[in-house]
Amino acid sequence: MAIEIERKFLVSGDGWRAAAERSEAMAQGYLNQVDGLAGGDLASVRVRLEGPRAALNIKSCEPGRSRQEFEYPLPVEDARALLALCTGGRVEKRRHYVRHGAHLWEVDEFEGDNAGLVVAEVELSELEEEFQRPAWLGPEVTELQRYYNIALSARPFREWSEAERRGLAST
Repeated sequence: MAIEIERKFLVSGDGWRAAAERSEAMAQGYLNQVDGLAGGDLASVRVRLEGPRAALNIKSCEPGRSRQEFEYPLPVEDARALLALCTGGRVEKRRHYVRHGAHLWEVDEFEGDNAGLVVAEVELSELEEEFQRPAWLGPEVTELQRYYNIALSARPFREWSEAERRGLAST
């Protein structure tokens, strides 16, 4: 079984940009109901175009740092056709890969209805793994489900209150 352990943070400033090793455009959508976290679904089913690649991703819906995750490559044309079948809005972003210390960070700069949101994620090998915090890292939002991509497809960043945008609200 594949387990993903990740932590998610808001980004403070542009200090990460000079260290970005590469960047890729991404578009993704969900084939199941986008209220899966609140609606009782046990998993989300996502189609993603990532640069020249495409994948089908199935991720368990429990909140927090650790989830089951399965990913399968798809032909790009199949992924485009599946994206047309997705529920909710499409999540579009540019992912920047930034090495800091022993970890490769993924900094997601959202576009479209989620423009203005920038988050950084780090994948870890174990739940309590230590990592160096870059100076550009803001508040942790790992436990806040509204920052999950499936939630962003249902209720995009442009609809959030100012408190939600700063990571201050608890939902």
